[in-house]
Amino acid sequence: MADTSDLDNISPFGPPAPIPRLFAWSMLAVLAAFLVNNVLVVGYGFPGLKALFAGGAGRQVWVQAAIYAGALAVAAGYVLSTGDRSLRWDARAIHKFNVFLIRWAFWAVLLVGVVDATIAFMRVENLFGLFLDGDTVRNFGKARWVGPYVHIPLVGAAFVIALFSRTLGFPWLALLIVVAELAIVISRFVFSYEQALMGDLVRYWYAALFLFASAYTLFDDGHVRVDVLYSGFGLTKKGFFNAFGTITMGMTTCWVILAVGFGGKQSIINSPVMNFEITQTGGVGMFIKYQMAAFLGIFAITMLIQFVSYFLESVADMRGEPGHHEPAPSAH
Repeated sequence: MADTSDLDNISPFGPPAPIPRLFAWSMLAVLAAFLVNNVLVVGYGFPGLKALFAGGAGRQVWVQAAIYAGALAVAAGYVLSTGDRSLRWDARAIHKFNVFLIRWAFWAVLLVGVVDATIAFMRVENLFGLFLDGDTVRNFGKARWVGPYVHIPLVGAAFVIALFSRTLGFPWLALLIVVAELAIVISRFVFSYEQALMGDLVRYWYAALFLFASAYTLFDDGHVRVDVLYSGFGLTKKGFFNAFGTITMGMTTCWVILAVGFGGKQSIINSPVMNFEITQTGGVGMFIKYQMAAFLGIFAITMLIQFVSYFLESVADMRGEPGHHEPAPSAH
């Protein structure tokens, strides 16, 4: 599936819209600052902004506050310096960046899924001992070793591939899920052979397909819409309700997920990722449970970015600006 955003066909210039642009870029700035601060809290023991309100404000918390202030200042400076930038150009530029993030995530789960499933199979069947020494064999049985030394390099390789690839892998990932399910059926009923890693791989890829494709589906207006009055509205009124709903429901939901999921070292996303958490099957399954926890964060991040793009497109529709994005026919 190729990226169908038409940034090259959108004029970068348009009537000034400082307030919606400032809101949109400030939202992205706060998101970036939030993620940087999460790394500082989890990885370096910073206290978080909550310390400002708990009477324990030290130098570290002021550094974190400065990160937010600096990010907002950059967003405001960009908006002020590009006062004639069109809403639709901003929206498509944000969308294209989001597409890159999604493409990176898809390549990452493809590489990690294939490699980790292979490692799990060799670990279960005791094949590593045929050509590796004892210490290395034991390392391949430790999630805390496989994560940093196998998974992270593969995620880095996925980043490089995503830079040069211009295709989104939704259909291919869906095909791989079907192939993996078919392999389970054949191995179980024909060869009476089954391992936990086979189910792990299907769940891993299916979760990625469902969560990562959501943002791109929003771009093509492919999510289920409970439509009572909406279809009878004109473009201007649709733009108003889309912009309003994006803020009150879409962005709010994403921020709730982010706040709960990244709310400290013991939160539902940070804790599994920090500990390279694995399933209860232990060494007979794949070491990817911690990544599936991270999927929730990636979902919220990419959806929030896409909601910002959708908000700008909706405001442009409300203002009657040219270049309205028509969803792909398959989205309906």
